[in-house]
Amino acid sequence: MKLMINHQTHYHYSEPASRSIQYIRMSPQSNQHQYVHSWDVSIPGVNASSKDAFDNVWMTSTQVENYQQLLIMAQGVVEINPDNLFGIASQVPPSIFLQMTETTLCNAEMLNFAQKYVPNVSLEHLKKLAQAVLHVMPYLSESTSVTHSAIQSFNDRQGVCQDHSHVFIAMCKALGVPARYVSGYLYVTDMIHLASHAWAEIWLDGHWHCFDVSNQLFKPSAHIYVAVGRDYWDVAPVRGVRTRGGIETMHSIVQVLPC
Repeated sequence: MKLMINHQTHYHYSEPASRSIQYIRMSPQSNQHQYVHSWDVSIPGVNASSKDAFDNVWMTSTQVENYQQLLIMAQGVVEINPDNLFGIASQVPPSIFLQMTETTLCNAEMLNFAQKYVPNVSLEHLKKLAQAVLHVMPYLSESTSVTHSAIQSFNDRQGVCQDHSHVFIAMCKALGVPARYVSGYLYVTDMIHLASHAWAEIWLDGHWHCFDVSNQLFKPSAHIYVAVGRDYWDVAPVRGVRTRGGIETMHSIVQVLPC
C-alpha cells in the first residue's frame, strides 16, 4: 500500500524570536516494513542530519535571524507492507526498553491493574491489558498535553494515543516486558484519531509486537514508522530552544492519503 503524507507544523510567536535550534524527528526510513519512495523536510535555517542513539533520523536546524512565524513541512511517499506481522527490527538491545523514564513510571495502582489482566506474560494476556487500558481511559481528543506522565494520564482516566502508549508501556516495563514508544503515521479511513500517531510495541519471543491501544490494532498493517524510543521525549517530532519569542502557539495539519 502506497501512501502520500503531508505534515505541516505552524508556529507563531507573540514577539520576535531569534537564535533558535530545532531538533526534528520527522523522517521515516526504509526497512523491512516500509519503503520510502521520496521524503523531504523543509524548514528555514541551516540544517544538518545525523542519527540519534535509537537510530532515528535526527535533523538539527539553526536560525540566527529574527522571526515570528515558522513553518516546518514534511512530505513524501511511503509504501508499506500491510501483511507484515511485526514491528521493525532494531540494533538497540531490547533491555534498553526496560528503563523507566519520568514519563513511564508505574505506581502500585497501575501495577495491580496490569497484574489482573496479565497473570503471566503472553500476547493474549497483554492484548487483554491493552483492551482494559482503553476501556478505563477512553480516547478524548485534546484532553491532555505532551507533559502528561503515565501516572497522571491513568489518574485522569482519559487520554489520546500518546497517553495510552505511555500507560501501557509503563505497565509492561513494571511486568518485566521490554516496551518501546513509536511515533509515525496511521492510515485508517473510518476512525477519528488518524494520521500523526503514536503506539506501543513490546518485545516477546524474539520480535517486536505492535500494540496500538487507541485503535486496538495489533499488527502494523496501516502504520508508517518514523521514530522509536523509550517515551514521547525520545521521539518528539520537534524540540528546540530559542531566544525571546514571547508566547508560542502551534497548530499542525496532517494528511495521509493513498496514492
